[in-house]
Amino acid sequence: MIEMKQYSVRSACSGLRGLVFSFAFVLFAVHTYAQEKGVFNEPRNVKIINEEPDGKGNIVRTVQYEQGYMKVTEQIIMPQKRLHNFNPYNIKIDTLIKDSLYLVVDKKQYAVKLYYRHRLIRAYKAVFGPQPLQNKCMEGDRCTPEGLFTIKNKNPNSRYNKFMLLSYPNDSAIARFNALKQKGSIPASARIGGDIGIHGIWKGGDDMIEMGVGWTDGCVALKNKDIEDLFSIVGVGTKVLIKK
Repeated sequence: MIEMKQYSVRSACSGLRGLVFSFAFVLFAVHTYAQEKGVFNEPRNVKIINEEPDGKGNIVRTVQYEQGYMKVTEQIIMPQKRLHNFNPYNIKIDTLIKDSLYLVVDKKQYAVKLYYRHRLIRAYKAVFGPQPLQNKCMEGDRCTPEGLFTIKNKNPNSRYNKFMLLSYPNDSAIARFNALKQKGSIPASARIGGDIGIHGIWKGGDDMIEMGVGWTDGCVALKNKDIEDLFSIVGVGTKVLIKK
């Protein structure tokens, strides 16, 4: 009888372990599928809770949305007079010398600006992560890195319309990351991260750019028509300065 009971207990435990493993596997599969489909990145049911000027030329906007399984309340401080998209008609894009193009990503102005020989030829509204004015320290902090980078690769078939991969981490970012580790400012187990780029947004998501919602994991997001325009102009090797 004792042996039978032990066998029953072992069988029950084994069955329970199998059930837990199966459940965990299903959760993992659902999580992976959701990530691939952007469920955890794409805010849903976004609404403005409050909006008022701060007396310093900025708008303080409180928004609430669902992201993944969480309800997020985010405060956005952005210029009261945001730039209007700038697209002069007298610029012949096909004749531009690609090596004379460069981008400036201005996090404080929520803007991406394209220059040709020091002349502004394009300006687009942009958004970043939930703390746009913070420099990236490590993987997972959802901050946009600052510094001088280049466009490393262009993907015309991204989940977010089009994607231009930046050369992060570069040598200066790696040096800064190692210094932060040495000071103990970030955990010793931290990783530097990567896959930072400039991309579009899901279909119907342009309002997120207008509201300034910081939904990315550190990338720079533009409206779809804007990323399509920018994608058609710049090339691999174009310099990108990111600043606040």
